[in-house]
Amino acid sequence: MPITIKLKEILKERDLSQRELARMTGLRPNTINHLCSDNVDRVYLSTLETVCKVLDIDIQELIEVE
Repeated sequence: MPITIKLKEILKERDLSQRELARMTGLRPNTINHLCSDNVDRVYLSTLETVCKVLDIDIQELIEVE
């Protein structure tokens, strides 16, 4: 069951850079870059929760199950 993380699209909609999000979340820029890539192979739920909390979105808005 493939999962798509829509972080790149969300950042574009909000005119936010990956670097800004990294600073806001306290996550490493490499982690944010990985979440924005097309080949996310694994991710910690706590990382997704942090991103959702900072962006004030539900996890359903961030991930899409195909």
